[in-house]
Amino acid sequence: MPFLPITAEEAQDRGWDYVDFVIVTGDSYVDHPSFGTAIISRVLEAAGYRVAIIPQPRSDEDYKRFKKPRLAFLINGGNIDSMVAHYTAAKKRRSDDAYTAGGKSGNRPDRAVIVYTKAVRRIFGDVPIAIGGLEASLRRFAHYDYWDDKVRPSVLIDSGADILMYGMGEKHIVEIADRLNSGEKISELTDILGTCYAVKTTDYIPASARECPSFEAVSVPDEQGKIKYAEATRIQSEEQDAVRGRRVIQRHGDKILVQNPPMPPLNTEEMDKVYSLPFMRDYHPSYKSLGGVPGIEEVKFSIIHNRGCFGACNFCSLAFHQGRQISCRSHNSVIEEAKKITEMDDFKGYIHDVGGPTANFRAPSCKAQLKKGLCADKKCLAPKMCKAVEVDHSDYLELLRSLRKLPKVKKVFVRSGIRFDYLIADKNEEFFSELVEHHVSGQLKVAPEHCSANVLKRMGKPTFDVYEKFKDRFYALTERAGKKQFLVPYLMSSHPGSTLNDAIELSLFLKKEGLHPEQVQDFYPTPGTVSTCMFYTGYDPITMEKVYVPRTPKEKAEQRALLQYYKPENRKIVLSALKKAGRTDLIGIGKRCLAAPEKTALNNSKAQGGKNTAKRKKTIRNVHKPKKK
Repeated sequence: MPFLPITAEEAQDRGWDYVDFVIVTGDSYVDHPSFGTAIISRVLEAAGYRVAIIPQPRSDEDYKRFKKPRLAFLINGGNIDSMVAHYTAAKKRRSDDAYTAGGKSGNRPDRAVIVYTKAVRRIFGDVPIAIGGLEASLRRFAHYDYWDDKVRPSVLIDSGADILMYGMGEKHIVEIADRLNSGEKISELTDILGTCYAVKTTDYIPASARECPSFEAVSVPDEQGKIKYAEATRIQSEEQDAVRGRRVIQRHGDKILVQNPPMPPLNTEEMDKVYSLPFMRDYHPSYKSLGGVPGIEEVKFSIIHNRGCFGACNFCSLAFHQGRQISCRSHNSVIEEAKKITEMDDFKGYIHDVGGPTANFRAPSCKAQLKKGLCADKKCLAPKMCKAVEVDHSDYLELLRSLRKLPKVKKVFVRSGIRFDYLIADKNEEFFSELVEHHVSGQLKVAPEHCSANVLKRMGKPTFDVYEKFKDRFYALTERAGKKQFLVPYLMSSHPGSTLNDAIELSLFLKKEGLHPEQVQDFYPTPGTVSTCMFYTGYDPITMEKVYVPRTPKEKAEQRALLQYYKPENRKIVLSALKKAGRTDLIGIGKRCLAAPEKTALNNSKAQGGKNTAKRKKTIRNVHKPKKK
């Protein structure tokens, strides 16, 4: 199947004199199942609708390319939030954009969903507009906006759209399309699961629902307003479940935002059908002269086999978007996709990943959740694994074994996140052994994030002894397999709850282990997460406990520098941080010390003539190596 049209000429080549839907997106057009626009457009096409795509419109003429669609405009900000795409955690403008042809930033606006929706409304008037994708999904309630440093209203109300789809949208969009096609007005679509709509307070018909504190209440930047914001976050989090989730409302001035309960996730048969659609698995050919779209490189030879994550880390948006319930594809579906990959001209024999949000989840965490939903008041895996969790990797292992046997396949790697606490809890070590022997491409990425019990608690992560147990077993199995492989741990600085002493604790652990992370991720307060609520309010919304928050640029820089204490350019800031924390015992040249005194450092620099610095740079590594026996 050819690409869907992104120009009027391409629509004419199909013999179309109208289109049913126009999708406006913040990304360049990539027809691959890792891109939301590709999935929604192909799902609609399979349902019999004519779909055209306007990637990254810049002018009124761009929006008018296909004239007014017969049924609706569908608008999304792209695969990631447009503000995250544009700015670093330090609010510095990025120069690159992996989802834009040519890889350069600047082709999408800030807050793309709002900008695109207002432009469509201005140009076309009272045309039906539905918004969706990650940017809309995570901003569906009043939310703290890190870049404005204030609480903004629901993006549905801010943009003026008619309906908002949250979560994965395949079921939502077909129901919306069919009902619009049957003659219903978009204002009448108030009962579709997984959607939000706004209604005037005077027109609202009271129904069974949980009410969040209003936008006006949560947007006041004082202590009481922040407590109300935390209460709203807790309600929203508790109702994000497709089995037991209830309707949630939030007042915005003279309007009421109504969130219907979540749409049930796709079952295996439905998921197989989506991934069997005729994706081109590449970027639109018009981008070739620009060098293509960089984002395709990470996923071109990768396969998504599941959705959802019952790990639900507090800083991750997955639980609020895809949900905690696991959906997975059949073995046959995954194998058929792998066969298609092996027939691609530039396939070299390596399937880069068989994963998803968490690669080693292919079943519900327990049987009870299928009837009762996931627990509203506790996590499956943190701080300790729930006794009801059923750990089983046998189905995933069987799938990987089948893929390894395919002709033309040399290696099948697992590169998306392995949940190490779930893995180490499996009493059957067969999967762990084969993972190490067959599916690690030299380095395995895992996410302990921190070592401080206090910080891990606020992150919703397991206690650190679980990671250490996993690490030791990984290297034992690696040695047994006769391989040279390493762990690459993701670490995060300045998460809510992290004091300077917590950062020092992590720094001491890194030094003890000989671990030199080349990159450290500062906590990024993205819309909709529990951790972002902590950052803004200073409260844990689940427990309503007060939480320390490192929020000044200076303290964030100190915590980040401590994790990279070994870099000469960080020595002064590390010295300052250690003095501030009263840890002058860590200033010196001993084994436990994190920074040399100023005079010692100066003398070493003069004596070495700068050679010492160059030598140290060569030894920097970001892999967690086993201790020497």
